[in-house]
Amino acid sequence: MQSSNQPRVNPYLVVLLGVVAVSTSSIFTKLAEAPPLIIAAYRLGLTVLLLATPTYLTGAREVRSINKRDLALACLAGIFLALHFAVWITSLNYTSIASSTVLVAMQPLFVISGGYFLYRERVGRWGLLGAMLALAGSVLIGINDFRIGGQALWGDLLAFTGAIFVAAYVLIGRNLRARMSLFPYTFLVYGAATVLLLIINVINREVFYPYPAETWLWFFCLAVFPTIFGHTLYNWALKYVKAAVVSVSTLGEPVGATLLACIIFYEIPSMMQMVGGLIILAGLYIFIISQRKSEPLDRSSE
Repeated sequence: MQSSNQPRVNPYLVVLLGVVAVSTSSIFTKLAEAPPLIIAAYRLGLTVLLLATPTYLTGAREVRSINKRDLALACLAGIFLALHFAVWITSLNYTSIASSTVLVAMQPLFVISGGYFLYRERVGRWGLLGAMLALAGSVLIGINDFRIGGQALWGDLLAFTGAIFVAAYVLIGRNLRARMSLFPYTFLVYGAATVLLLIINVINREVFYPYPAETWLWFFCLAVFPTIFGHTLYNWALKYVKAAVVSVSTLGEPVGATLLACIIFYEIPSMMQMVGGLIILAGLYIFIISQRKSEPLDRSSE
């Protein structure tokens, strides 16, 4: 088990590094020539394979001795993560990318509420202001392409459901990471998510093979960068910071993805998108600074 004492590395810096890593997700997903749910399955499946050795070397005993309750919670977190991928990716078939992204970005609202009721984690007035600013920036980025009603309504509902599922995944992680080491936790969670995604793909009769060699490279990149150096860093930080910190920080992902798309695909953001990005960064700064100031009071509860 990891110590619950102050870590050697600043957890807020780790969260920000995770945001940068997760920002590559949409880039590699766009480059991969495969159905979205197949991409998600291989992304998590390859991650499980890459984590197998470090998990065996550092946490094999912990995995073997895990109690049934924690094992069930880890699997439940994995199920919520898989369902998040499934419903959010499916929503893109019915509604716009902007609508889907904005609605799934509502997940901090559920995490902040759940963090308060489950763990008595308070974010304070400045924290709420920062979170609202970041959410407003996300809405501003997607408002030009936002649509609702008709067939898009089903896609919007799926995306919103995806926000609930990912919030549940984060909140369960906040609970389990207080008792479990990083590698055993992520191995079990990603493993459960992979199994469910494989089942969904079989039901949908998706083709698992063959794919172009470059696509396999992008599968691998998705496993390494946005998952291991993204989600796994988030999961590491959950032991030391509030669930809301991780959740709200993920709103920085569209900013990073927009910058990468500009560099790689020459997709120049509109003025409104740039303004929205600046508002998100301002909101994240206010939120993170406010939470760091309240740290000594919150640590006593760990």
